[in-house]
Amino acid sequence: MGVDKRYLIPPPLHPLPPREGKVVWMKTYFLHPDSIRSLFDNIAPTYDLLNHLLSLGRDFYWRKMAVQELKGLEGWILDIATGTGDVAIEMIHQNNHHRKVFGLDFSEPMIKRARRKVSKKGLSQTITLSLGDALSLPFRDNTFSASMIAFGLRNIVKKEQALSEMVRVIKKDGKVIILEFTFPQKELMRRLYPIYFQRVLPRVGGFISGDRGAYAYLPESVFHFASAENYEEIMRKVGLENVGFQSLTGGVASVISGIKKC
Repeated sequence: MGVDKRYLIPPPLHPLPPREGKVVWMKTYFLHPDSIRSLFDNIAPTYDLLNHLLSLGRDFYWRKMAVQELKGLEGWILDIATGTGDVAIEMIHQNNHHRKVFGLDFSEPMIKRARRKVSKKGLSQTITLSLGDALSLPFRDNTFSASMIAFGLRNIVKKEQALSEMVRVIKKDGKVIILEFTFPQKELMRRLYPIYFQRVLPRVGGFISGDRGAYAYLPESVFHFASAENYEEIMRKVGLENVGFQSLTGGVASVISGIKKC
């Protein structure tokens, strides 16, 4: 049986996010903070299980590689869209507990789960968690050594504003890091990825979480903003230098980073 060619090529991509304030409609959800918050509130109970299952365990590797970008940076690190706290915990483990992390998320059920996880691991003295808005960070300028957002930026319409805030709150020579799903460029992965992402993932994710719409939204959100170069362009636009990216697992995910020079 032949593969439907509609699934081999993603929809047209835009080099920059939509105009500020514009709501982006998709089949399942629309990129409005209340809609996305509701999505993550609903899937919080099964979020970790499905992350591991649907990524075939690669999410551990992706987080590890993203956090390695912080090598040599100590002091306070900001983790935006911290979710259930796995990135924040990895930040502490890789640095042998010499740094501190402030994790921020706009979903209360996610933060509650992160707090339980952090407490269970005995890291409450090194990881602080709070509800917060990525578009208006509650911190003074030049507070952190670095800021990171993992699998969260694609859910924000005002991506440039969010990155500007991430730049504002870090010190000179600090680093901004994005870990995000991207669309693979290698031929085999490019053929298989849409089939898995659009057919398998929503069914499995929906069955386990009880919210198929949330896992149908995921591929839609990735296809809407699917290239690491898209993120690189915004990073340069907000003033970051030495911007570059590293593809992971054939391009399924990418780590994009830049330095604040002034």
